[in-house]
Amino acid sequence: MRTIELNKRQEQILQIVKDHGPITGEHIADRLNLTRATLRPDLAILTMAGYLEARPRVGYFYTGKTGAQLLTDKIRKVKVGEYQSVPVVVNESVSVYDAICTMFLEDVGTLFVVDEHSLLVGVLSRKDLLRASIGKQELTSIPVNIIMTRMPNITFCEREDYLIDIAKTLINKQIDAMPVVKKTDLGYEVIGRITKTNITKLLVGLANDEVL
Repeated sequence: MRTIELNKRQEQILQIVKDHGPITGEHIADRLNLTRATLRPDLAILTMAGYLEARPRVGYFYTGKTGAQLLTDKIRKVKVGEYQSVPVVVNESVSVYDAICTMFLEDVGTLFVVDEHSLLVGVLSRKDLLRASIGKQELTSIPVNIIMTRMPNITFCEREDYLIDIAKTLINKQIDAMPVVKKTDLGYEVIGRITKTNITKLLVGLANDEVL
């Protein structure tokens, strides 16, 4: 759906439904001296946008929602699967040095660590790798499973979760990214990631009046 700016005729339709609803499309057309076919696109837009509600054999109702309320409703309905991006994973046996190289080359702030079955076992943040780099350790000989955050202390989400809830979790837990997982008989398979950048894309899309 879009956040829309209503044209003059759409504003007139809304006012008629506010004053006389429930009212049929034919009666709205009569009041505007227009044909039902002419009004059909406007009625469809107003209904899909959430300003009106249509009930068969009854007519159109005004929902009473403002543009801000409709925008809030849309945001609350956006799911993780609509905005998730491709995850960057490393095996738990790779070295800290290799993980640092992967993070740099992939230009990400978080790596997801998987086992030999490609199941989630850990998460590596920039801070984890920076902490391991301080001192005189031989980074090529230290496996990432020594420094990673392990299950069950990993915060993750699924495709059907609501993005607004995940955004709140990212803020509350002060983390930059979260793995999107699919539950299997053996554990959790990493199928995506949600980051603060994904949340920013949603905000930019709203500002540009793009489809959610």
